[in-house]
Amino acid sequence: MTSNAQQIEYWNGPAGERWAKAQDRIDHHLGLITEALVAYAAPREGERILDIGCGGGTTALLLRERVGPEGAVTGIDISAPNLALARARAHAGMADVAFVEADAATYDFEPMFDLAFSRFGVMFFDDPAAAFANLHLALVKDGRLVFVCWRTFKENNWAFAPYEAALDLLPPQQPMDPHAPGPFAFADRERLLSALEQGGFQHIRIKPHDTTVNLGASLDDGLTEALTLGPLARAAADLDEATRDKIRARIVPVIAKYKTSYGIVAPAAIWLVSARN
Repeated sequence: MTSNAQQIEYWNGPAGERWAKAQDRIDHHLGLITEALVAYAAPREGERILDIGCGGGTTALLLRERVGPEGAVTGIDISAPNLALARARAHAGMADVAFVEADAATYDFEPMFDLAFSRFGVMFFDDPAAAFANLHLALVKDGRLVFVCWRTFKENNWAFAPYEAALDLLPPQQPMDPHAPGPFAFADRERLLSALEQGGFQHIRIKPHDTTVNLGASLDDGLTEALTLGPLARAAADLDEATRDKIRARIVPVIAKYKTSYGIVAPAAIWLVSARN
């Protein structure tokens, strides 16, 4: 099974269902990052935008508001459960957004978009250079690509700290391949730059940005997030409830360290990336 096939299977199975059900929490979790990314992309009225890995449609709907009546937004994703949510939300909000269930790495694009945009939707490509080359074909002349991706796992304590604390309670973990499709696949700036250059992009800017994620209002919320989303959730997915309870107890002090008057606020490290056709 190819990596892309694995990703399609993963995002159309229990994980995709879990993410769709957690969409409101995810949006809260990523609120500051979304604000930073949209400001960085600076969508303009009348633009045609492609939202890559659009998930439950949050960013596609936000972008639709920004481009106004003369603009257009298309969301593309491999996950049927997330796209079902996206379409339902667009219908409820009477928003005119097109959603396509397909792999952006291989989809047969026409050069019609002014902006290709993604909130954490580009790190799962089997062959990043080929995928970026394909996305290059979706853009008009001088069109731009703007996205956000995570920096290193260890810099992202919202995910790394609970995972590290629970490591001895998890099944044996294979050494993490830093280049395998996954959340931290573009942590290496030089690898990311090379993939974009090979994909045909120019005027590439990869900007480090330190921010936070909000894991919920309470300690309980933070514990639930740690065991629902991210690397610890993946590693612990098939464990029995007794072991999961042990993990939960183990990570209480880790999550509690990030408790503030605004909720559980943990450090996050991202790249804000822009490039032109």
